[in-house]
Amino acid sequence: EQRDRESQTRIADLGRRLNVALAQRVQELSRYRSDFFGRLREILGNREDIRVVGDRFVFQSEVLFPSGSDELNEAGRTEMDKLAAALIELEGQIPPEIAWVLRVDGHTDARPLSGSGRFRNNWELSAARAISVVRYLVDRGVQPAHLVAAGFGEFQPLEQGDTDEIYARNRRIELKLTER
Repeated sequence: EQRDRESQTRIADLGRRLNVALAQRVQELSRYRSDFFGRLREILGNREDIRVVGDRFVFQSEVLFPSGSDELNEAGRTEMDKLAAALIELEGQIPPEIAWVLRVDGHTDARPLSGSGRFRNNWELSAARAISVVRYLVDRGVQPAHLVAAGFGEFQPLEQGDTDEIYARNRRIELKLTER
């Protein structure tokens, strides 16, 4: 019984130490996230169509893509080149033992797509746009292990409503530096 109690005490102590170590890693990643977003703000400038919302960097879709398309336009490639440079710099700064990714989330508005395009619905379009951004970043030298693409379609709007302005704000690509 004494050995059992000692074992339980050791397990509890190991659990506490593990929690402290994990909390330190999360805090370290938060510091890199803050530095990264600060650097992105410098690089991208003060544009109304690119902004920070909470812990995410938000690009309005019109900055990156023609309507209904998943192919980056010229302005989008320019912005993604800046992002790729910042990510490559970040990859060199974050220690390899910190498991991190940049999650690229595609979002659309709630209007149905016209039936003539190659995408059956907004979900497919949002996923294809996120994948397009990830592929472009990989082509520019960002490590694929540090990128994730997700499509949310119209199911995570920033705002509710059916005005053109609200639809435009809901069409976006969000970037979030997070744990893997």
